[in-house]
Amino acid sequence: MNATLDTRVVKEKLIHFCLGTCGCVSILTTLGIVLILVTEAWGFFQHVSLVEFLTDTEWTPLFADKHFGILPLISGTIITSLIALSVAIPLGLIIAIYLSEFASERVRKTLKPMLEILAGIPTIVFGYFALLSVTPFLQKFIPELTSFNALGAGIVMGFMILPMVASLSEDALFVVPASLREGAYALGASKLQMIFSVLVPAALGGITAAFIIAVSRAVGETMIVAIAAGQEPIFTLNPLRSMETMTAYIVQVSLGDTPHGTLEYQTIFAVGLMLFIITLVLNFISITLRERYKRSFQ
Repeated sequence: MNATLDTRVVKEKLIHFCLGTCGCVSILTTLGIVLILVTEAWGFFQHVSLVEFLTDTEWTPLFADKHFGILPLISGTIITSLIALSVAIPLGLIIAIYLSEFASERVRKTLKPMLEILAGIPTIVFGYFALLSVTPFLQKFIPELTSFNALGAGIVMGFMILPMVASLSEDALFVVPASLREGAYALGASKLQMIFSVLVPAALGGITAAFIIAVSRAVGETMIVAIAAGQEPIFTLNPLRSMETMTAYIVQVSLGDTPHGTLEYQTIFAVGLMLFIITLVLNFISITLRERYKRSFQ
């Protein structure tokens, strides 16, 4: 009996050690990535001022006439992300409400896994779908649409992050206590009145957190925008034109012939650091909202 108990204790300690080691490796890997980003970006900012980096409207580090203003890359990232979110957020919320309140348990268990299959499709497939199918279809209605454009890339990116929005929002709606629903019905509310006056506001913290996670996913998406949005760093808000996002630029330079250690090479770390800061802020906001959401029903 004692030997069995000792073996069990040893196994539990071994499992705790393995889990702790995995956690430490994850933390050290993150710290290593941040250290490399800051170190290489520091070399870049020794030659380019922070003011020029944040205010110049031209980004041409690979040309003879060099400019290092990141605004064109930020505008491309924002435009494609806004188009994607305008598709994913309303559709995702409608799907979540349907699965939570209207679909039967059998339909819910069938549709939700099928919807989440979309998240498993490689993003490069989405990219070529945007370039070869969505853009030619849109050009039938918008003749001025260029072959590489932010509109087609943003729409397809919206369908890519749709499962994330729908699944997380449905989870937030599903855990709202039944007493809130019953209270609304007891006051004479219809089903739609209960959903939009009681259910959605009660789950707003979780739904908002899902939206912010979707924003982070859209901002960090790479392959779709690299393939379908083009690689022209133009400071414009016109979604019908070709644009370049921060992630697409990093891919462009990483796969090119830029010599290691040059100023042009260091630009990818400066852009990466800016992207890291943006997504970090969004993640902090998301975590704050999720914690507030958890506390609201305790």
